Amino acid sequence: MTSLAEKIAGALRLGRRRAPASRRPQTTGSWSREAVLQRVAPLSLRDRFLPEFDPAYYRALYPDLAELDDEALEDHYRNAGRAEGRVASPLASRGYFVDALQGRERSLELGAFHRPLMQGTHTKHFDVLPRAQLVERAKAIGEKPDGIPEIDFVSPSGDLSVVDEQFDMIVSSHVIEHQPNLVAHLAHVERILDEGGVYAMIVPDCRFCFDHFIPPSTLGQVIEAHRQNPKVHTLRSVIEMRALTTHNDAARHWKGDHGTLDHTVARTRNAIREWDQSKGSYIDVHAWRFTPESFAQIITTLNGLGMTGLTPYRVYPTPYLVSEFCAVLGKDG
Repeated sequence: MTSLAEKIAGALRLGRRRAPASRRPQTTGSWSREAVLQRVAPLSLRDRFLPEFDPAYYRALYPDLAELDDEALEDHYRNAGRAEGRVASPLASRGYFVDALQGRERSLELGAFHRPLMQGTHTKHFDVLPRAQLVERAKAIGEKPDGIPEIDFVSPSGDLSVVDEQFDMIVSSHVIEHQPNLVAHLAHVERILDEGGVYAMIVPDCRFCFDHFIPPSTLGQVIEAHRQNPKVHTLRSVIEMRALTTHNDAARHWKGDHGTLDHTVARTRNAIREWDQSKGSYIDVHAWRFTPESFAQIITTLNGLGMTGLTPYRVYPTPYLVSEFCAVLGKDG
């Protein structure tokens, strides 16, 4: 009889020698997007966010693992699969995740611009500009403005204190990494969430986007920023965004091609000039860089320190050839 250790070792060897294309899941049949939507649609809000690991899903998606039992599958996922970009829940993929957001809950979407995730009259929208100005901005950058929703709450600096209603769910895509004071942002979200509510988000993974050469943010940086309480981005954030970023092709990053940092001196000089000339006005850059693991660790520790009442409910891994991950924070009484 083959022992569990032998099964795991065999699975790991298989993962190392298979072709990269096999990391892409086979999403047909009972695990197609339509089938999963039918399954989750009747569920309550939290139940719609399926667990990060489902052995049946993992086995069905990756035929090279079909012979492993549930225990060996989970060990493969923890020890090799996540790092390879394999996913073990349909909710790790943007489309499935967005499907799970749709319901009858009172929702607030943050900073959707021309690509809102949420549909229906139950959702309100927050942005830095009213709709008419967002339409002009979209046209100026060559984007179609048709999808821009009506904006219910406006703050040029992204200050959620202007929101004076309660919601069951807050939703954002590529927003949380832009917050100068992450702890303050979480506090505002917590304030407008009802007990049992969730903050559902899509977050760039710094390993597979233009932030690749900038290390993931640390807990110390997050706490220091909270103590300093910046209202706009710091010079450090502007320099990092303008001078230390690379290409934004997720597939290339996954395959080890990260590009190079060119013209760093000139780019840094220009970043300093831009920040000086802004005279304290808001410059839109990334303040934070996360991986799924670092994000979960930072939020968990902030909660343990009493700096947020939100906790990680689901943090899905980044799928192969993708530059973002999906996460859900919960507010519990």
